[in-house]
Amino acid sequence: SGAVDHCEAMAKSHPDLADDYNDISSMVSNKLWHQLTVKLLDFLADSKNFRTTEQGTSSFLALYNEVVLVVDKKLNQTSLARLASLVSTSLLFTDGTAAKAVLENLLQHKDRLGVSATLYCESKLALLKLNLLESKGQPVDMDELKTLLQRNASLLAEMPYSQDYSIVHSAHHLASMTFRKAVGPPEAFYKEAVLYLNYTAIQDIDNAYQLAVDLSLAALTGDGVFNFGQVVTTPILSVLQDTPHEWLMKLMQASAKGDVLQFQELLQQHAAEIQNEPALVNRAQAVQEKITLLALVHLVFERPSSERTLSFQDVAQRIHLDVSQVELVVMRALSLGLIEGTMDQVEQTVQVTWVLPRVLDKEQMQELSTRFGEWAVKVSSTRDYMGEQTVSTFA
Repeated sequence: SGAVDHCEAMAKSHPDLADDYNDISSMVSNKLWHQLTVKLLDFLADSKNFRTTEQGTSSFLALYNEVVLVVDKKLNQTSLARLASLVSTSLLFTDGTAAKAVLENLLQHKDRLGVSATLYCESKLALLKLNLLESKGQPVDMDELKTLLQRNASLLAEMPYSQDYSIVHSAHHLASMTFRKAVGPPEAFYKEAVLYLNYTAIQDIDNAYQLAVDLSLAALTGDGVFNFGQVVTTPILSVLQDTPHEWLMKLMQASAKGDVLQFQELLQQHAAEIQNEPALVNRAQAVQEKITLLALVHLVFERPSSERTLSFQDVAQRIHLDVSQVELVVMRALSLGLIEGTMDQVEQTVQVTWVLPRVLDKEQMQELSTRFGEWAVKVSSTRDYMGEQTVSTFA
């Protein structure tokens, strides 16, 4: 067949890849479709396997046209979309038009592809267009992309679980995250980036370092972003360790703990680096307000639910502001929905009945475990006491 002939020709032209092309040829001949899919995914994912054909074209594109499209109906359709995406990505910097054509042509067969493969393919095409905009300045209809991504988000929410579930979600949130990085706002980027991390192993992220930087900046500057545990408890921040942006990791950790003093010390120690980050400079006041509010939230969280009537003096000590400013801080926390409760200006106290749920780190989990233990002891003591009183009453 033409697929076998192509593999034989490539094996002859490129002896260092002969084993790979012979394996592919054998799998096609023996109709080992699953093994062929796995082999092609591995082969196309490795840029070291890229060559130029005798006709001067991309060997990856030739493999896709001469082999993959010949057996496309035999393959898992989401895997087919993944193969198309790998080929398309390999053409990004050399032939953007051909790169888009690979995915656009595949999307002509949506009925055959099914929902999962179509969503994956559309996400990768959206990402490709955004990358072409960034690398080559190719114009992109951002309104059209926004509409597509919003529509696909709704379809994903209704998508039943399958073996392709994580792969499709990861592709969608990567495209949405990249879109939000281009157009903003930072809180929307943060939301999509966190969802992307939920579905993507860190070793599968192309530029984890840049994502860690962008995600940290979005968390610190984004409106309404207070649950830093979503980032601090994932491996992504560790990528910044022993790098020029290690200070950003420490800033995130201090913010997650609501540690105002450590936060301020880091600002002083790394003033020069911070000046190189426009997002932090332009939103300096908002960032300072955020760490103050997080300090209040953590003060509440550390108290048992039966002891959540806080004096203004205790709050002032924790947030490192004058007592006269506590009322404004508490009102701001109440208005943002970070806490619920009532404030007594005369007694200068605030009684908190609810605090924003959040992702906990190991230290906070241990603290919560200790608190549950103490609660269990109290419940047991109360039960014993009630038992004794019941006996004495009916004696």
